[in-house]
Amino acid sequence: MTVSDPLSVSPVPRIRQVVLDTTDARGLAEFYRQLFGLDYRAGDEPPLPGRPDPHGEDWLVLAGSVPLAFQQVEELPPSTWPEATVPQQLHLDCTVPDREALDAAHEKALDLGARLLHDRSDDEEEPLRVYADPSGHPFCLFVG
Repeated sequence: MTVSDPLSVSPVPRIRQVVLDTTDARGLAEFYRQLFGLDYRAGDEPPLPGRPDPHGEDWLVLAGSVPLAFQQVEELPPSTWPEATVPQQLHLDCTVPDREALDAAHEKALDLGARLLHDRSDDEEEPLRVYADPSGHPFCLFVG
């Protein structure tokens, strides 16, 4: 009698996208679009000025190797990390090739509205910085 591998019987789920809740779907999508140089999924682009933005009031997707989706919610308590009152629950780890790129990404993140939460950029083994995006979600930029 042969025992089959349970994973060979049915497909293994794959992560399709990372979804971030936010009280400002369009604003947070724009933050990450500019930070990572991504494009909107067809149909999710911002409307012309003065036009309604029904997608921006509900659900938006940025295409990429790991698509990012933004889901509109009524309220969202931002993470208080590193203080534990409201935990991270999820964060994005993002790499850059070297310290120069880390510093450039740092300036760009701050210019786009991120808040620096933790700076370990002088660490010889793994220079990194931790930020909160405009909705309060933590994300890390590190040399990797």
